[in-house]
Amino acid sequence: MQTPHEMRTRIIDKATTDADYRAKLLDDPRAAVAAELGVTIPGALTIKVHEESTETAHLVLPPSSRLRDADLGAVAGGVFDWSAWRSNSVQLERSGLDW
Repeated sequence: MQTPHEMRTRIIDKATTDADYRAKLLDDPRAAVAAELGVTIPGALTIKVHEESTETAHLVLPPSSRLRDADLGAVAGGVFDWSAWRSNSVQLERSGLDW
């Protein structure tokens, strides 16, 4: 199984050398990535593709370690749906994608 880094590199390399694939990746990233990697992408996972130019650079930050308001409320109330969290994590691991 490929690591997330290897998958990203594969997608970027193909988009760099194949103009048709690059256009599809920009138009419909979910379909382009799924087809190239041969995976099913979980519905909750959004894929955004940004094309840099000489005037624009993109910096991708990892997810914040801070809890979202909804998660904070669940923790403060003593209730957290671990089964849903675990289910989503397992789906992402099986797909080979990280979040």
